[in-house]
Amino acid sequence: MFDWLGWKKGWPLWRSYRLNVHIKEDVEQIFEGIAETRRQLLMDWADEQWDHLDRLLQQVQSHWPQDVLQGSQSLSKLSMWFKGSYARAKDCTEIFMMNEQNEVVFSTYAKHIGKVYSNTEEGFEPGIRYARADIKGRKCLYGPYSDPLTLEIGARSSSFHDDVTLMFVAPIVHEGRYVGALCSRIPNDVLGDLIQRESGHIYPDSGDNYIFMAESTIRPHLLPGTALSRSRFEDRTFTHGENLKDGVTTEWGTVSVKEHTELELLFTDPSTGKLHPGVENTIQHGSNLFVAFPGYSDYRHIPVIGKGITFQLPHCPDRWGMMCEGDLEEVYQVRNIGWRQFKLHSLWIMLSAILGAVLVYVLSGNGWSAGAIAAFNLICGFFAASQLQRRQYRRVHEDMRRISRFIRINAEGKGDLTQRLDTSTFAQDETGELAKWINNMIDSLEAIMLKVQLATVDVMDNQIQMRTSTETTQGTTERVNRKLSFMIQGIRTQLEDLDQAKIAADHMRHTLHQLEASATAQIQVAQQEVERIGDKMVQISGAVSDTNRTILSFIDTMQDIYRALAVINEISAQTNLLALNASIEAAHVGEHGRGFAIVAGEIRKLAELSRSSTEDIHHILSKISTAANTASQSIREGDQVLTEGTTLVQAASQLLQSATAEDAERTQVVDEVVMLMENIAAISHQNRSTSAEVETEMRELLHDMLQVQHSSRDVEVITLFLQQVVGQFQLTHPQTNTGISES
Repeated sequence: MFDWLGWKKGWPLWRSYRLNVHIKEDVEQIFEGIAETRRQLLMDWADEQWDHLDRLLQQVQSHWPQDVLQGSQSLSKLSMWFKGSYARAKDCTEIFMMNEQNEVVFSTYAKHIGKVYSNTEEGFEPGIRYARADIKGRKCLYGPYSDPLTLEIGARSSSFHDDVTLMFVAPIVHEGRYVGALCSRIPNDVLGDLIQRESGHIYPDSGDNYIFMAESTIRPHLLPGTALSRSRFEDRTFTHGENLKDGVTTEWGTVSVKEHTELELLFTDPSTGKLHPGVENTIQHGSNLFVAFPGYSDYRHIPVIGKGITFQLPHCPDRWGMMCEGDLEEVYQVRNIGWRQFKLHSLWIMLSAILGAVLVYVLSGNGWSAGAIAAFNLICGFFAASQLQRRQYRRVHEDMRRISRFIRINAEGKGDLTQRLDTSTFAQDETGELAKWINNMIDSLEAIMLKVQLATVDVMDNQIQMRTSTETTQGTTERVNRKLSFMIQGIRTQLEDLDQAKIAADHMRHTLHQLEASATAQIQVAQQEVERIGDKMVQISGAVSDTNRTILSFIDTMQDIYRALAVINEISAQTNLLALNASIEAAHVGEHGRGFAIVAGEIRKLAELSRSSTEDIHHILSKISTAANTASQSIREGDQVLTEGTTLVQAASQLLQSATAEDAERTQVVDEVVMLMENIAAISHQNRSTSAEVETEMRELLHDMLQVQHSSRDVEVITLFLQQVVGQFQLTHPQTNTGISES
């Protein structure tokens, strides 16, 4: 009856089981829910890690050629991408890249760079061989395995940490063949955190969820049943009993681990040395559910019950198993309200029967009467208690079970939110109030989930539009990039022509400088001669002007002489008249006047002679005046000629100065042309630099567009995930009636 437990251990457990056998179906559903939820949690987590690595892989393959793997390119972009991926992957402690020679060429942990993985059977090498077995490579989730570097890098998201490692490997393909790999390092304790969920343990004193090897492909030496995750009983943080670090004591020895559960512990029954029945049946049949008495012996030789399943994570070549267990004692130690009340009533019934018998015996002294009274009280009391149990406590118990079952449907993240508790079947007491508030809570939860569902549909629609827009923008950007490439090529050709023109302009400027120097020297000599001639012309002009002024002064003197001759002519005329008068008077006088007549005659002769001389002088002066006027006219003409000559000399001097200035201007023009060409060349070089920057920016824009597409895909994945999460719940369509009662 008690099977392998024996009477001493089996009786209390059998009694607990029989008292709660009615909850066996509920216990089965509980363990089914725990196992399926944990399995889905692991699958979703693995998909998330692959999504992070795939996004980084797309960035690397879309922009970075194979020579990145040889370390010959600038790694700034690569560093930025790796940091972004590392920030998103919260459980990852390192992301690194290997080339075809298995050399780490880049890593978020700098000390790892340069490490070369050889072809051995230890550590990470089998995973590398599996990943590159195909010419294009294949993804591989390798592990768990021990890696000292994981311990050296340290923990990130888990409070527990050791050297056990999971490695996600994604091959880098170039021209259709494997050229390297991206790898993501995750401490294996993250798996323990995922499946344990201490705050969510239904059986906190005993429940343990652990992963074991069911079938190993890469490492055949790993036996089925080998632990692959941290046990809940490994660490001293578990205080409800013995732990594996200090040792779990059994009648067949102590079960313990030196460093960690993973890869050390084989889940065998200490009494037989074989795999304990839960693990063995799970490996053989793919799943195992056993919740009845007496349970089965686990690796601690403790009677446990639970659910075992096998599964295969994405791109993991090995098949794993997972046990979700609880101690039989804890699972069935529940005592319902009716049983507790029945025990209490039984105590009072027995006490009442004894007290009644004692009272009757004291009063009557008749033992048979006292016994009869005691028996009557017992019979009536137990009959009343059984009726109370059947009519009241069982009803309350069933109400509580229905409420518990209804809550359990949604406790593990899945459920039918269209269902409601039929409050009419509950009594108008605390259970009825509890049922109403639960329905109210489900109404609110369903409304929230409906909003989330509608929001995911809107997000998906906007996501599709954004993806379409980004694809269109990417096409436009690529066309603009091609046009810019053509423009940049034209600019480069133009720069070459400008360089040649600049060389020719420099040569022309040098030649013009030489010609300018020679012409300037000759012009300076000519200008000096012209200036000297001009000085002489000025001197001649001054002398001529002085002569002209002297002649004019002489002419003025001749006018004075003319006036003096006129006076002399007048005096001669008067003298001649006086002499004539004197002769006439002398004639009148006669002899006495003869002498006077002679004198008068002589005077008249002198007057005639004076008039004749005056005429001669006047005639001479006329000639002199004519000659002076002619000389003055000639002098004026010569002065005009000198003036014109001076003007010509000045014009020649100005012309020479202008020629010198024009040579300077020509030189300046040439300099300006050369400077302009140099400026054009400088601007063109700047344009070349700018165009190169534009080209780089366009490439970055293309890369950003790819990132937008990647982000768009990420949003789409997240939206799909939200839809999957919401899809786990059955929801009432907005147009339908929500008044559905629990069946």
